[in-house]
Amino acid sequence: MANTEESPVVVPEAPQEINWDTIGKKQDNYSDAERKKLATAYEKTLTTIAEHQVLEGKVVEKTSKDIVVNINYKSEGVIPLTEFRYNPDLKIGDSVEVYVEKQEDKNGQLVLSHKKARFVRAWERVNEALVTSEVIKGFVKCRTKGGLIVDVFGMEAFLPGSQIDVKPVRDYDAYVNKTMEFKVVKINPEFKNVVVSHKALIEAEIEQQKQEIISKLEKGQVLEGTVKNITSYGVFIDLGGVDGLIHITDLSWFRISHPEEVVQLGQKIHVVILDFDNEKKRIQLGLKQLSPHPWDGLSPDLKVGDKVKGKIVVVADYGAFVEIAPGVEGLIHVSEMSWSQHLRTAHDFFKVSDETEAIVLTLSREERKMTLGIKQLTPDPWANILDKYPKGSRHVGTVRNFTNFGVFVELEEGIDGLIHISDLSWTKKIKHPSEFTKIGDKIDVTVLDVNIETRRLSLGHKQLEENPWDTFETIFTMDSVHKGTITQLTDKGATVVLPYGVEGFAPSKHLIKENGQPAKAEEVLDFKVIEFNKDSKKIILSHSRIKEDASGVEREKAPKSNDKKADSNDTRNAVKKIRGNIEKTTLGDLGGGLSKLKSKMDKEDEDSKSE
Repeated sequence: MANTEESPVVVPEAPQEINWDTIGKKQDNYSDAERKKLATAYEKTLTTIAEHQVLEGKVVEKTSKDIVVNINYKSEGVIPLTEFRYNPDLKIGDSVEVYVEKQEDKNGQLVLSHKKARFVRAWERVNEALVTSEVIKGFVKCRTKGGLIVDVFGMEAFLPGSQIDVKPVRDYDAYVNKTMEFKVVKINPEFKNVVVSHKALIEAEIEQQKQEIISKLEKGQVLEGTVKNITSYGVFIDLGGVDGLIHITDLSWFRISHPEEVVQLGQKIHVVILDFDNEKKRIQLGLKQLSPHPWDGLSPDLKVGDKVKGKIVVVADYGAFVEIAPGVEGLIHVSEMSWSQHLRTAHDFFKVSDETEAIVLTLSREERKMTLGIKQLTPDPWANILDKYPKGSRHVGTVRNFTNFGVFVELEEGIDGLIHISDLSWTKKIKHPSEFTKIGDKIDVTVLDVNIETRRLSLGHKQLEENPWDTFETIFTMDSVHKGTITQLTDKGATVVLPYGVEGFAPSKHLIKENGQPAKAEEVLDFKVIEFNKDSKKIILSHSRIKEDASGVEREKAPKSNDKKADSNDTRNAVKKIRGNIEKTTLGDLGGGLSKLKSKMDKEDEDSKSE
């Protein structure tokens, strides 16, 4: 058997652990420390960014749909091409502003927005423009309700229709797709709304032009202007950037009813500066001042007292204006239209376009004023007043007016007189003249007094009759009893109508009847005269006193002769005859009866004394 040597047993090495992350990748020989050092150096080359930040980036790639922007971050951002529609010339290498929405999305991608970056920058710019009043440019995108939408710095702003121009704009579409200048006038931070104005720029230019023009103005300066606007009160003239007003009274020396009678819209005219206000930018112009004043052509021979002819151009309550020559007018005051004293208006005498003659009363060529009169064309009725209306003469007049104290009566045109309320009736207590007569009525009067200096006539009506109080004094003697009717009751007493229409007064304490009750209105009772005053025409009565006196000493009745009874019967017949006339308005028809009664009673008293 052959000897064989045993081979040594070889134990295989344990297999090394496989790093699967390196499979398929290029291996490097960097240690962990080196790798960390390199990562730190790389991160230093990147930009530190934060979300919601606006940064500047560079376009590195452009496709049909997207724009790739490098902001020097570890990844690039992709922005839709639609956000750059306003800039069709964008190319690779251009710088653009971007808004960092997210550093990484779920795919680890940087999310940027150019639109939001423009809005943030635009919001900052419009706020700055509002503070500094900067003039900015914007693109009119479209029309909207009430105005236009304008693109300003990439954001939409509203341009109201009233802020487009200083003149009203009817066609808004004419401004669409135009680039214009604006001023920011209002911002709403809550809703991010912006309002711009183009009109503000125009107004600023106009204001500057006004300042320049007004600084060169002088009173009396003659300028050429264009009729810009016509109103009922005047005309606005464009002087080349600044407006002035010609008041209707400064358009013509002649009276006109509307400015269109003198000028037309768009007409070029020469005007003179009358006055101006630097602060309020108001300019007062005149047109008529460029032509001679009509008063300068007035005849130098015209003087006070001359008779002139003219046409009525204006009628007011206080008077009428008469044009005696083109542009030359005189005033006829209503007091110079009639010699009459009662109140009237100029409308009672004239209407516009009437022709009339007048007398020149005053004439001032310096002040260019003239007053006229037409009543002077007829004789003054007061010239022979004492001959026509002497004191004590009787006349018939017309009631023209009432006052609380009397009645104005016209005897003829220009001759008026006053009947005082106390001179209307001997017996009636009249509170207002309307209780006695009415306007337009004829009335008999007598002249009481004539005052030539004040042109006043004092008239009377009751003086046409005898004073019945002379007779009443013998009828309503003390303690005599008469039937009376209570017509009015007051707290103090009652008014009582006695025979012949005369009134008396009974105090309240004298109105108690036998049954203890006070007398009532419209009652007819017996009344005793307890006081009679002819001067003040006052009769005080008492009903209660009749019973009081009857309960005292019994009166003795002395027999009277047949002659006395006959005289008493005659007196009663006279009284009865007078009583039949009580219903008449005045006591004019009673005078004769009362006179006879008084004479008979006087004779009766004389007979008694002789006995």
